[in-house]
Amino acid sequence: HIRSKTGIMLGLGEKVEQVYEVLNDLRAVDCEFLTIGQYLAPSSAHYPVQEYITPEQFDSYGKLAEEKGFAFVASAPFVRSSYNAAEALEAKA
Repeated sequence: HIRSKTGIMLGLGEKVEQVYEVLNDLRAVDCEFLTIGQYLAPSSAHYPVQEYITPEQFDSYGKLAEEKGFAFVASAPFVRSSYNAAEALEAKA
């Protein structure tokens, strides 16, 4: 069994329904580990942030992802793809 992980960045203009759809699609292909963070433009030459997601909305997405069966979820503004990677590996399948 090969465990799978992905991360998504929010604040690029996505709608709540699109985030829900992505979570469903990821579980449909048995993705187990998920990180959800805030997109921050590295410079003014990059695509600009469209929205700053509230910590409460990150909490809501994280709880929903856990309910959908992800073994490990990290969801907060400064979460990045390797966030708590060791903890994720210890998560039950």
